[in-house]
Amino acid sequence: MVFKIDFPVTDDPGFPGLVKDLALLAKTGFKVVIVPGAKEHIDTVMKQHNIDTFSIPADDMPARITTSKAISYVEMAAFNVASRFMTFLSGSRVDAVIGNFVRARGLGVINGTDTEHTGTVDKIYTDSLIRVLNLGMIPILPCIGWSPSGKPYNVPSDEIALEVCKALGAIKLFIITARNGMKEARFTPSEARELVNSSSADIQKELKLALKASEAGVHRIHIIDGKEEGAVLKELYSNLGVGTMIYTDDYDSIRALHSRDLPDILRLMEPLMQKGILIRRKADQIQEKKDDYSVLEIDGSIRACGALHDRGEAQGEIAAVATDPNYTDLGLGRKIVGYLIDRAKKSGMRRVFVLTTQSQDWFESLGFKEVSLESLPEQKRKVYDQSRNSKIFALEL
Repeated sequence: MVFKIDFPVTDDPGFPGLVKDLALLAKTGFKVVIVPGAKEHIDTVMKQHNIDTFSIPADDMPARITTSKAISYVEMAAFNVASRFMTFLSGSRVDAVIGNFVRARGLGVINGTDTEHTGTVDKIYTDSLIRVLNLGMIPILPCIGWSPSGKPYNVPSDEIALEVCKALGAIKLFIITARNGMKEARFTPSEARELVNSSSADIQKELKLALKASEAGVHRIHIIDGKEEGAVLKELYSNLGVGTMIYTDDYDSIRALHSRDLPDILRLMEPLMQKGILIRRKADQIQEKKDDYSVLEIDGSIRACGALHDRGEAQGEIAAVATDPNYTDLGLGRKIVGYLIDRAKKSGMRRVFVLTTQSQDWFESLGFKEVSLESLPEQKRKVYDQSRNSKIFALEL
């Protein structure tokens, strides 16, 4: 897992706690790589030494022009930030290495401006990183790279983090910021792209890095507030996490019901059956109609279910829709119903309907319209429970 950590987090009173959490992950067997950002600290050092600094447009973000006069101060600031991680990791009895893992090359002359010691990643020394990781140590990569002849370059930490993810085949990238952003949000890459243009500059920067990492094959990218106590561990181990996640693997997936899933879906349905929202079903009844049921899984746990029953006359009944109340904000009910509607279309059905006592407004929001009992297939009319007096809503396909 690669952790790109913005400098304001490093300067926050809660920083020792964050490093302690990273040390805990390393101790439990995770391979942790740290890429500290140093922009704000470099700005401060430059100001203290009266060194002018300016930027030019480069890709998505401006690139700082690092002159021959400035590079030694940039190195000093970058390594000072990296050493803060070393200090607190030592306090947690975890070994770390600040190393020259980045080979860089200069940007050269851009639009007539000599960028001098401003660089870009030419190569990540993967073998060296892997050796360090296999020793149970944490590599720390400051925002400095060197040419084969030893010339230093100031390289953006975002770029280093991205290239390290590519080189190591990282499964996760954590972008740890010092601001309150989107909380408990989950996006596919396509959904994240839609957010970019409508977001603030800071969020745009983070989303663009996340999208690049996704395109590079990182399965999950987490954007979290590093000033929140325990944020990394909460994001990893709580059901919904505390930050924003861009996911490209099967974070949530809908599949057919397996017999082993019966206890899980009965657990989801039980509160609704007790309230009379769903009719009571037993395990053997569900097993008998197992092929009608679908479940939605998140990280290997079932969080929603639903069924599509073929009632003849090209009509299907959507039933037994239940979701985990802890996941309300993710719209799992809409996803499972949408999936069942798609199944009905593929099966050649012309209409789906639901019987409901308390969820009519929700089904109306999905496009269902109230219909009469007489419009249902004969098979369903014969078993309609008059005592429940369920309302009937249908959707034409």
